[in-house]
Amino acid sequence: MPLIEPGRKAPAFTLKDQHGTPHRLSDYAGRDVVLFFYPKDSTPGCTTEACGFEAARARFARHKAVVLGISILDEASKAKFADKHGLTFPLLADADHAVAEKYGVWQEKSLYGRKFMGIARTTYLIGGDGTVRQRWDTVKVKTHAEDVLGTLG
Repeated sequence: MPLIEPGRKAPAFTLKDQHGTPHRLSDYAGRDVVLFFYPKDSTPGCTTEACGFEAARARFARHKAVVLGISILDEASKAKFADKHGLTFPLLADADHAVAEKYGVWQEKSLYGRKFMGIARTTYLIGGDGTVRQRWDTVKVKTHAEDVLGTLG
């Protein structure tokens, strides 16, 4: 599926977080949702990005925005990642990449000439009405949380 364009309805989903708690997009109706897709738990870039969102968590809360991270691997991997780095926001397990496919971020990638399928680092800002307000396809992990915050203020 293609990436979701701003102005379009965000696909519904239900995924469990690092504690086994289910999260539905509809749970956050009326609030902005920062939905960031990252390739894999505990890799350097993903850790930098997630820690940036954690450091800015209180500022997102002041805007009444919810931050949700999504990647492949299971809930146990998410729990280990969260515990190791002090991440307190929900990290959602999309082990079968079904949600990543709905959002168009399950894409062919290439590394050292080898092609494989994986998550393209992408973030969606979903408005309280369930429509995509903005999408980031090119993410600089060190400043990404600040870039997203800049659109909320």
